[in-house]
Amino acid sequence: MKQTDYNPDTQARRHFLQTAAAGLGALTLVRTSLAAEITKLPLPGGPDERQLTTAFPGKGEMILQRTRPPLLETPWSVFDKGVFTPVNQFYVRWHWADIPTTMNPHTHKVRISGHVDKVLEFTVFDLMKHFRHVELAAVNQCSGNSRGYFQPRVPGGEWSNGAMGNARWVGVRLKDVLDAAGVKAGAVQVQFEGSERPVVATAPNLKKSLSVDHARDGDVMIAWEMNGQALPLLNGFPFRLVVPGWYATYWTKMLQHVRVLNEEDTNFWMKPAYTIPDNWPQANMTPGEQGVKFVPINRMVPRSFITNLKDGASVGAGRPELVRGIAFGGDTGVKAVDVSIDGGKTWTATELGRDYGKFSFRQWNAHLKFAKGDQTVMVRCTNTDGLQQPMTPNWNPGGFMRNVVESTRLMAV
Repeated sequence: MKQTDYNPDTQARRHFLQTAAAGLGALTLVRTSLAAEITKLPLPGGPDERQLTTAFPGKGEMILQRTRPPLLETPWSVFDKGVFTPVNQFYVRWHWADIPTTMNPHTHKVRISGHVDKVLEFTVFDLMKHFRHVELAAVNQCSGNSRGYFQPRVPGGEWSNGAMGNARWVGVRLKDVLDAAGVKAGAVQVQFEGSERPVVATAPNLKKSLSVDHARDGDVMIAWEMNGQALPLLNGFPFRLVVPGWYATYWTKMLQHVRVLNEEDTNFWMKPAYTIPDNWPQANMTPGEQGVKFVPINRMVPRSFITNLKDGASVGAGRPELVRGIAFGGDTGVKAVDVSIDGGKTWTATELGRDYGKFSFRQWNAHLKFAKGDQTVMVRCTNTDGLQQPMTPNWNPGGFMRNVVESTRLMAV
């Protein structure tokens, strides 16, 4: 799906309110009776057991990584259901524990200020009324998705591969909103701040910045809808920033302030937090290495996964077996997805599913014939810029940007 324009829709306000119950209601951050059952994640070095919970408003069964602030991971089986991740099982990641437990869309506003001609404020209904609506399919992926597989282990949320999701986002172009405020000559970056707050008064609010040119590229959005529903409160109700092709640290939830800056943003969340070795796309260094230059994390890199077969699953020997999954190109589209059953010596092209746009998941499938015994299937994505997933994993102290070729062990019988 490419970005689609819509004229401001008189029905948008009504639809938003009809699907916004989870945002309008109270969010209780439950501390007890969270566990429905236990699941195991194949994390090297453990601990590998996690609780499954259905206790969070607006969410179905999720993997509980942390209670406060909520870190909820999407169970892996969800990704085999289709290209778009169900809203009620879309992963959740907050940084600070003090997040709003209710949000009134009639009064919550985003303020546009800083190096602009005029300061503006908008509710979600103001945005709906005054700006052209757009829709865009895009993957939202936590910078630390798959951190639990880093060796040596690094601190942070020990995610498996489920800290990501794909949605059709509906909202307005950030460019149009900035143009309404009038960006002055000499502007350098645009800074974004949401509504979450630290419990310690001296800790820094979460603020992230993009270059002015990036913020005004026409793809960056302020979105109020995902997959046909108003954003759940846990995913940023009433509106959030959408930065297609970039890691989710920039996708500010419950957007409150947009500040145009005439100098580089050096706040804690840009430096030193969320930085990577300056060798994109590897983002790689040796543990203990000194003198490494770091830069803010930025563009995503290609990834691909098998979704219909779990590690250790049994398949038929000597006959074609369906293998399918999802892939995304990072900051651009998927050119090809290939599979290998001989350790990467040879690769076989898969059949790609429908293209919903360069920032979206794309399904793939292949029919493979396995010899009897232990088998390993590897899957590799190549994006439209020619960038391929690497055969060896990267390492950095933040546990960011893992995108090694994934392997799934099978037993052919």
